[in-house]
Amino acid sequence: MILSNIEIQRALGEGRLVIDPEPLPRRPVAGEYCPYDTHAVDLRLFQEIAVPQAGSEHFDVTERGTLPEVIAGRSQRFVLTDDEPYPLRPHQFILGRTLERIELPVDKGTPHLAARIEGKSSRARCGLMVHFTAPTVHPGWVGPLTLEMINLGPQTVILRPGMAIAQLIIEEVRGEIFLNPSQFHGQSTPEGLA
Repeated sequence: MILSNIEIQRALGEGRLVIDPEPLPRRPVAGEYCPYDTHAVDLRLFQEIAVPQAGSEHFDVTERGTLPEVIAGRSQRFVLTDDEPYPLRPHQFILGRTLERIELPVDKGTPHLAARIEGKSSRARCGLMVHFTAPTVHPGWVGPLTLEMINLGPQTVILRPGMAIAQLIIEEVRGEIFLNPSQFHGQSTPEGLA
């Protein structure tokens, strides 16, 4: 079951979902942006991005635990500001992360919560893909969410810190679970480092 905006806010109040900082305002105010849609909440872009650099090396994605370090060592970091946003050029790939830290505690009773991060249609219509193939945020997750972004459009897309970049959809998980944290659990950088 997908949670409605009211149920998302109830889960925040109960501590079954943590979004820090909490998206505000919780209700639309005339002429003001509200991050809550009917069944999703917007997340914003953090100011730091990583731009993987071309080279003769390769990625071995089967080597568990080393991928974040390898990506970090082969990427250039940029800090976005309002005065210096990042121009994401057509066919360019970068890693970013959400400004918000997400937590899906498993010690608050059942049903447990999971989430999916999805792009926003207003960004997609410009050709911006915000994540690839890995939208699932598992129960027990703690940390910001990495954004694997590519510009598939014909024009440069300007990325600004704090811009609404993605939306989080919250779902209930039926039944008991056991934890199996990923190599990215507790990440704090776009590359996945803790």
